Amino acid sequence: MQYAHLGRTGLKISRLALGTMNFGDATDEAASFKIMDSALEAGINLFDTADVYGGPQSPDMEQGYGLSEEIIGRWLAQGGGRREQIVLATKVYQPMGTGPNDKYLSAYKIRKAAEDSLRRLQTDHIDLYQMHHIDRSTPWEEIWQAMEQLVREGKVTYVGSSNFAGWQIATAQNAAASRSFLGLVSEQSLYNLSARTIELEVIPALRHYGLGLIPWSPLGGGLLGGALKKAQEGRRATPKTQDAIERYRPQLEEYEALCAEIGEQPADVALAWLLHNPVLTATIVGPRTPEQLATSRHALDVRLSKETLEKLDEIWPGPGGEAPEAYAW
Repeated sequence: MQYAHLGRTGLKISRLALGTMNFGDATDEAASFKIMDSALEAGINLFDTADVYGGPQSPDMEQGYGLSEEIIGRWLAQGGGRREQIVLATKVYQPMGTGPNDKYLSAYKIRKAAEDSLRRLQTDHIDLYQMHHIDRSTPWEEIWQAMEQLVREGKVTYVGSSNFAGWQIATAQNAAASRSFLGLVSEQSLYNLSARTIELEVIPALRHYGLGLIPWSPLGGGLLGGALKKAQEGRRATPKTQDAIERYRPQLEEYEALCAEIGEQPADVALAWLLHNPVLTATIVGPRTPEQLATSRHALDVRLSKETLEKLDEIWPGPGGEAPEAYAW
């Protein structure tokens, strides 16, 4: 396994991170345990979850939310040094109940959500506590006060963000600096060959402030994992994936032909393309089976030539570079 510093911190995490959104939903507990055992054996040390993962992600449902954390907690409770070998990441923001304070990032919600996550995870600390979305109604003074308290109590070690805009990252970091607080150390963003908007302002902000990028949906919901070939072979895809295939069919034909030409699987090429970005610390893989996890590891060994990278840019063009040059001149 390869490791990299999480942004500007001294913490090293594996370049492949285990995403657990499927745990309790598409993947049952037994299979989830096998995936985590396999990940640990492979040297993957960043395990990423969220308080809402495990089901429909809606507090209106009778079950589901919190289940991913509970499964991880029961796996950790087996002992054997499991907790000591992983960097445990979870998130706060989404509704976890139907009350007026059961969502977003008030100090009240952050404290309660952290305590609930610790209970479900059966641990005494969260290594990376991530804000799942920006809360436009809560001031940064309140958010950072709540996070600082968790850090002082030893319940949280690092704080990260997810789905933030570049200017929101800047605002957060400036507010943290005024309090002599470390602030954000990482950002989880939607980023893959078919979704490159963050190249405009988020990635430049991460580079400037020394935050590690951890992309989610690196395969575009399966689109970049050989979706066209799988469809031609008669494999069933979700309606959403079918729509995406039709939308991107010309690009997929070129992309999968290029992958075949260089002798690599489309999913490995998509992951390798992300991993070549120096701002990126790790990319999340969310396997539904242990076999899917095993195949993802090959991406670490894929080396993309300059010509291949240029061809990928032609097939999946980005926004034209960084702002403002991308649109100003």
